[in-house]
Amino acid sequence: MLQRAAACFLCVIVGCLTVLAQHPGAGPEFGYSGAEGPQAWGNLSPAYAACKLGHAQSPIDIRATTKQSLPPIQFHYEDVPLRIVNNGHSIQVNYAPGSWITVGDHRYDLRQFHFHHPSEEHINGKGFDLSLHLVHVDAAGKLAVVAVLLEGGSANEAVRRVFDNLPPTPGQEHSVARITINARAFLPPALGYYTFEGSLTTPPCTEGVTWFVLKTPDEVSTDEVAAFAKLYPKDARPIQPAEGRKILESEF
Repeated sequence: MLQRAAACFLCVIVGCLTVLAQHPGAGPEFGYSGAEGPQAWGNLSPAYAACKLGHAQSPIDIRATTKQSLPPIQFHYEDVPLRIVNNGHSIQVNYAPGSWITVGDHRYDLRQFHFHHPSEEHINGKGFDLSLHLVHVDAAGKLAVVAVLLEGGSANEAVRRVFDNLPPTPGQEHSVARITINARAFLPPALGYYTFEGSLTTPPCTEGVTWFVLKTPDEVSTDEVAAFAKLYPKDARPIQPAEGRKILESEF
């Protein structure tokens, strides 16, 4: 009974975080510069205290990894109608139920994905043009994010399909008629990854998030980067201290 109650409580928390991400008015406003920028997030609301007091914050610069025989991430993503929202901090695509990943015997269901410019995650000090965060949740309400790094190169058909329908101003979610997407199309050919414990990269900066950062970047065109940057010149939280966290790297 207690386990069931705890699971329900965690699901409520996840639901609140999703609402906050979709509706900027659901919590104190934050930004990426000035008085509402990342250095001030922890002071904007008691609910955002983890942004300044947490010890496992994201994003991080991925260095000094430990290679380990980790299970592959199995992606079970389905085609879904494009449901897109400009939430005032990024462009987010909300995903219909029925898609998930498994890591070993652990399943996480895909809820939404969104973009950051430039990339939030760095690898050995190197940043990238964009990052895509695929946000998942398990049956107990624990969050897992798969990060795909995107660097300048060839046009990316999956990115273009979304960016051709960018809402120009913040507002409510809307469905794009006759357009479907499959998040698997964003994945690079090689699916090796880094994994570590971290946090949400936007307020409330909640910790206890499992991160899977794919090692191989995918490509995106200059025009595609420019289309996003026109709306969000910078929506990336600065690198946070690793504070001795263990970063595992898959052997593949």
